[in-house]
Parts: sequence; C-alpha cells; structure tokens
Amino acid sequence: MSDKKNLTHNSKKSFLKKEVEHIDITSFDSRKIISSMEKMSFVSRETANASNIFNEMIKDKDCTIFLTLAGSTSAAGCMNIYRDMVKYNMVDAIVATGASIIDMDFFEALGFKHYQGSQFQDDTELRSNYIDRIYDTYIDEDELQMCDKKICEIANNLEAKSFTSREFIKEIGKYLKSNSKKKGSLIETAYNNKVPIFCPAFTDSSAGFGLVMHQEQNPKKHITIDSIREFRELTEIKIKSSGSGLFMIGGGVPKNFIQDTVICAELLGKEVDMHKYAIQITVADSRDGACSSSTLKEASSWGKVNVTKEQMVFAEATSVLPLIVSDAYHKGEWKNRTRKNFSNIFG
Repeated sequence: MSDKKNLTHNSKKSFLKKEVEHIDITSFDSRKIISSMEKMSFVSRETANASNIFNEMIKDKDCTIFLTLAGSTSAAGCMNIYRDMVKYNMVDAIVATGASIIDMDFFEALGFKHYQGSQFQDDTELRSNYIDRIYDTYIDEDELQMCDKKICEIANNLEAKSFTSREFIKEIGKYLKSNSKKKGSLIETAYNNKVPIFCPAFTDSSAGFGLVMHQEQNPKKHITIDSIREFRELTEIKIKSSGSGLFMIGGGVPKNFIQDTVICAELLGKEVDMHKYAIQITVADSRDGACSSSTLKEASSWGKVNVTKEQMVFAEATSVLPLIVSDAYHKGEWKNRTRKNFSNIFG
C-alpha cells in the first residue's frame, strides 16, 4: 500500500480520463459490409461465413445457442453486444470466464468504468497510481477491490450452502435488479430473460477474492461453489436441446466446458448429437498444437463438434464481432425465435 503514496509526476486522475464507450450494434447496419466480405478472401470471407452460420443457428428453431466468453472484449467495448445478444434472443445460455462476468460486467453495473489508455505506458507508474492495465485499457484497482467487497457482501446475505456459479450469478442478477448503478448489464439482462450464466473457473476473478473474504468472515458457516454440479447442470441443458450451436469468443475453459457436455451426456447414458454449429473467433495459433484448446475440426475427432457448419475466424474479436452481430440483428431472424428460458429447469 506504500506504493500509493509515492506517486510519480502523473496522477491517477490524469490516467483515468477517457472512458471506454461500448459499441451499439443496433445503431448501424452491417449487412452490406458482410455481403461484400462474402465475395472477398482471408479473414473477410471467414467473417462472412461465420455470420451466415450464426444466422442459420438463429433460424433453426430446434437449436440451443451457447455463447462462450474468454478474454477481455467486455472491458474493450463489446459489453453491450453480449447484453444485446441476450436481449434480442440470440443466446440461450452463456459460459464465460469469471473475469468477463464479474470483473467487467458486474464491475460496470456497480457504476465503475473502464478507461482508454496506452499499451506503452510505464507499468511501474501505473502500479504506483493503483491502476491495472489490460493492454491499452485501464481499471482503477481501488474500484475493483470495491467490487470484490460487494461480492462478499452478497455472499454474506445468502444461505450457507453450496451454489453453482449459475446460482450465485442469478443471486447477483437479483441484487442488481434493485441496486445497479448502471442498468442493462449482461448479468441483469440475463436474469430478466432467464438465460443462465456459467463460470466454470469462477474463483479466477473478483468473485474468488470476494468469496475468500466471505469465508474468512464466516469460518464455520459459509457458501461454497460446486463446479461439479454446474457441469451437470450445463450438461442437462445439452440433453434437453434437440440441437445446439456454439458462438465462441476466444477459447480456454469456457470453450472446453461447453464442448465437454457432449461427452458427459454420453457417459450418463444419454444419446445427444454433437454441436451442430460452431463459430470461434480467436487470435490463438494452431501451429503449436494449442489454439487455446484446439480448432473446431480437431474437436470433431473427440465427438464434440460437427464439421459441417463450423468456422474459425482468426481475428481479434473487437474488430469482427460487431459486424457479425449487427448483421444478425438487422436480418431480424431473432424475432421468430421462442425463448428457451433454461434458468427455469433448475427450479
């Protein structure tokens, strides 16, 4: 904490001046751009093909659409895209990193902001000002710790038992419905529309810090997070779905978690199809055998993803995601979908 007293020539206020503004995909129509990109090559054609597959998912009335989120696109300006995908019935369930849901979405719902900065800034100076950096985006660490404490406060007011991350995030949604400083967060919108959110690595986020504080304050009677039961819950959604499609931002745990539901269902003696549709937007490289947990074609060898309707888009998501979702919004197929209300199946 002594670092905070030894500030260099720049003050915290001088760093946190320019707020990140979240893009509004309803305010522009990308249909002509996507249509033109379809006639091009490289990432443009990949993006157009991904758009076509996403629209097929939305048109397919039997298709459950899973959105997976990894990385920091929410902090970088895509927060309202994910909210609008729920609001306009393009998503039935979400699997995300804890950071995307808590450190970014819940953080802003509490009234805090992300700020434009520079990836070339001296990080020692940022640390002395108690500012965290995500590439060229800044976060006030003091505010982030207030987010941690709010998680602890919410947990302190819940019954001492095991929760899945979905159940705990639902409680956060209930809290935000009455207490949010910024309306229209992803958590609150998902809560209102009965779209479940799963964070399989929930403790790797502000939620983890907050829940550690909660258990420290309540050593004998506290809540715990049951990640095994939430895997069962997510698998139950896959079992109840006639077909399914994946819209994946990045890779990592959320991507693996949703793909593994196919295998889990089989082990439970249930016959389920592989995910029929799949899109992944990633900057990861497949040449080292990783690609943040395999290409979609590789996942097919595990029996997870059908290769007929799949598209890898090798691009930084903030550059192509707004085009894909704006195209789907303006095509309007979402108006013909019936909400699946999967939160209701858990009681």
